[in-house]
Amino acid sequence: MSIRLSRRSLFASGGAAALAAQPAFARAGVQTSAANDDVALAQAVDAYVAKCMAAWPDQPALGVAVVKDGATVLARGYGVKVQGRPARADEHTLFAIASNTKNVTAAALAILVDEGKVKWDEPVKTYLPDFKLSDPYIGEHITVRDTLSHRAGFGLGAGDLLFWPNSDRTRAEVVAQAAFVPIEDGFRARYHYCNLMFVVAGAVLEAVSGMTWEAFIQTRVLDKVGMTETVPLARLADAGRSALPHARVGPPLRTHGPMVQIAQSIAEVWNWDAAAAAGGICTTPTDWAKWIAVRLNEGRLPDGSRLFSEDAAREMYRPNIIVGSSPGPTAELPNRAIASTYAMGLQVQDYRGERIASHGGGSPGGISATVLIPGRKTGFCIFSNAEESFLLRALRSGISDLCMGKGDVDWIADSKKLEEEGEAKSQAAAVEIDAKQRAGAPPAMPLDAYAGTWRDPWYGDIVIEPRTQGRGRDRKSGLWLRFTHTPALQGWLEPYDGETFRTRFPDKREEDAFVTFAIQTARPATATMKGVSPDIDFSYDYQDLRLTRV
Repeated sequence: MSIRLSRRSLFASGGAAALAAQPAFARAGVQTSAANDDVALAQAVDAYVAKCMAAWPDQPALGVAVVKDGATVLARGYGVKVQGRPARADEHTLFAIASNTKNVTAAALAILVDEGKVKWDEPVKTYLPDFKLSDPYIGEHITVRDTLSHRAGFGLGAGDLLFWPNSDRTRAEVVAQAAFVPIEDGFRARYHYCNLMFVVAGAVLEAVSGMTWEAFIQTRVLDKVGMTETVPLARLADAGRSALPHARVGPPLRTHGPMVQIAQSIAEVWNWDAAAAAGGICTTPTDWAKWIAVRLNEGRLPDGSRLFSEDAAREMYRPNIIVGSSPGPTAELPNRAIASTYAMGLQVQDYRGERIASHGGGSPGGISATVLIPGRKTGFCIFSNAEESFLLRALRSGISDLCMGKGDVDWIADSKKLEEEGEAKSQAAAVEIDAKQRAGAPPAMPLDAYAGTWRDPWYGDIVIEPRTQGRGRDRKSGLWLRFTHTPALQGWLEPYDGETFRTRFPDKREEDAFVTFAIQTARPATATMKGVSPDIDFSYDYQDLRLTRV
């Protein structure tokens, strides 16, 4: 398994812990006084971001904001919105912030809690009477708090293929299909990052308020906070105002190769209408600074009124599940947390002896982070329109340290070292994957025997059919696989080794999968799947599919 920093490590182990819990290069005794002076802090962060951009020259754009004592001390864009074009990113440039949306969804429900319309610890079935899960007990007892806390028992990313990559399913269909998604762990036993339950939380909000999630977020949150540049859905993001998505799409595998633009709009690769409550918002550094100020001020708005109560603010910081624990800081790991936890829409942990609340976000062609340091009334955000995850690590940890007056770790050098190690291991894994296919045994049966409609209880149908394409030297015949609810997931299905085949999706923005068939009564009868790349994003939850020939 590669050590490449991915959404899997970012969310599976907890965003802040995963970004920081690696040995670091120390510069003993070096500190900064910028944390106590707004102008100095802004200048220090600005210079540090510029230094990070120089270290990762393929990064097209960044958006950064820093808030202290209720005021925005820095809001700025860096780089260009589109690689190779002159238009610069600025403080008003839109970025997809993906799962940073989750703490907005939690806050929206807090508004309804304050109004007495929702209770944190009331079962979901109180508000959605027809709601079911594959474990009947959990379906009956899961509460609103549970849906916001990643403790329902689903595996990492379970059910994400219902809406990732862009799917044709509606919110109602996603919630209905949740009844069939397998649950792999005990109820409230352990932390497993789960977008699906935030979709359910959004459904609770809609049922109680009588409004769509996006209408509630717009009128009851964004308008109240004065976030005039923010849109609740990616399809509403003006491409001309957006930092467009970029990524490395190979060869040899996704996350390798040169940096390229992968879409003409954010929604082209990130239309999460069906899962908006888990990751729909697009915003700017200027606007998200306003949101950070509200969260740091425990729900109080600039005019003195409240978006949500102080009690609700405290409740959203209260840990609900342990993400991870350790013996604590050491000389090599001065930032290692004793306990990392998840509250509601925010991860909460100790960091250098202080409490921080944070979240990450990852979409195709974009990653982001929000960090709150409540004891200092300080917070910041980082938005990116590429998938340079080690750059995000260096920014997140480095800016945290600047806000805390620390300067004893060279996060750029440390992140570069880890990036190089991860790239070497990933490249070696890619070579091994291709070599195994060249040496693989042929399938036991003629290719046509594997054709047909294959059904999974929660995803639905995957169709495999014979296909001939092209002419002359370009003519190709074989099997073609198609996910019926996910237009991007279709392509050639090639023999790999025995009863295992592998996809070759023409859309290189997507991750390929292995398909392993089981033969019963002289024909393929069932199949399982898993990702090809060791660095695959967890939201391609192929491993949870259990296919049966229809």
